Amino acid sequence: MRQHHRQSLARRAHAGIGRALPEIWLCAAQRLRDGRAPPRSGPLRSLPRAPAILRAGQKRHRDLRPAAHSWYHQRGTPGDTRLKLALVHDWLNQIGGAEDVLEALARQYPESPIYTSIYAPQTMPKHYRDWEIRTLWTDKLPAIQRRHQMYLPLYPLAWRGLRLSDYDVVLSNKSGFCHGVQFDARALHICYCLAPTRYVWQLDHYLAGEELTPATKALLKPIIALIRRWDYAAAQRVSQFVAISSAIRARIRRYYNREAEVIFPPVDTARFQPAPLDAVEDYYLIVSRLAPYKRIDLAVQAANELGFALKIAGSGRDLERLQALAGESVEFLGYVPDSELPRLMARCKALLFPGLEDFGIAPVQAQAAGRPVIAFKGGGALDTVVPTVTGEFFDDATLGSLMSVWRRFDAGAYDPESIRRHALRFDTAVFRERICAYVEQAWLAHQARTPFQFQDPLVKVES
Repeated sequence: MRQHHRQSLARRAHAGIGRALPEIWLCAAQRLRDGRAPPRSGPLRSLPRAPAILRAGQKRHRDLRPAAHSWYHQRGTPGDTRLKLALVHDWLNQIGGAEDVLEALARQYPESPIYTSIYAPQTMPKHYRDWEIRTLWTDKLPAIQRRHQMYLPLYPLAWRGLRLSDYDVVLSNKSGFCHGVQFDARALHICYCLAPTRYVWQLDHYLAGEELTPATKALLKPIIALIRRWDYAAAQRVSQFVAISSAIRARIRRYYNREAEVIFPPVDTARFQPAPLDAVEDYYLIVSRLAPYKRIDLAVQAANELGFALKIAGSGRDLERLQALAGESVEFLGYVPDSELPRLMARCKALLFPGLEDFGIAPVQAQAAGRPVIAFKGGGALDTVVPTVTGEFFDDATLGSLMSVWRRFDAGAYDPESIRRHALRFDTAVFRERICAYVEQAWLAHQARTPFQFQDPLVKVES
């Protein structure tokens, strides 16, 4: 009976949040437009405990200062030359490529606190609990850890309200709004940009994949227009941008009118090793979350037409549609544990990568296992796949274009060792060496007030 009562209360609370969302969004947009702080009353009273949460949140913003750790020295302590660095990450409620980057940064800078808008420890790796994670007031909003998209307009307000005044360097790992954090005028803010905020700059694409009512979509568009202005202004306050790929660098230039250095994200290539050639099996492979924009439907239809064996590892909301399209030669494996993925990669004839991605970890993993890649010619694949050496491109996102390349593809024409050597360019150790060098060089230039030009330590200078 008690469990039923708790579930009933949870459903009613969630319904109340849903009804309040339009009012919350409008209120947040008005505050963002007017440059005011989050309100302590008014429409946000529709949220359970919202005024108290906001008051506590504003106080927590003031209290988010470096803790008294033995390694921490106040700025200006004689003889202390170490940088005081803070890591900033949008949200920690799910595992993905952004968290792989954060993992590498946390290992590189183990003494640095991590600021984030959400932290759901029950869904994140256990060792995250050893990190010094400091959450914003948004972390206490109802249901935010499970449905953080509901509170979209509140994140700019939350990040704008956080001021990190005791650090030399702020390093933000951005896919959302965390680049809007405030910092000391003497500090350096480096933004490692996974992507300019998709909800803001690719709104139609985002709305197409979300289950929102027409009224909510209509309300969201003018609010996003205000957030877009804030997002652009926040990007102008960033000291230096670093992009995960050439495609993201171009997007940073287009949306923010800023230049960026490209440092590829970390990939654990040591997990993947080539299999003997006689162990390679007669199947092609896709490793992906099953979402419409991934264009797995192209690969499924092409496999049907060509009669090629295709294994699809992954789960997602597009599963039922893809299963309805699939013929007998297509097999859905569902979620594949990390321990089984290297073997699956090493024994496939080739990996298929039919979608347009910002970077794409799977092609690098397959190449680390010595297997070639058939990829759509666009996005991050342009950086990771070398035609005729590590794989092939198909030019257009059409069934005919993919079939034309796949039909004449010869997996035996590629040297596994050459493919693997190429993949090592994206290893975690390479990322850590480059990002560390970038931070140090940028800080020295910032202190000297001189123009900054990154000197890649892994690129040999010709004499």
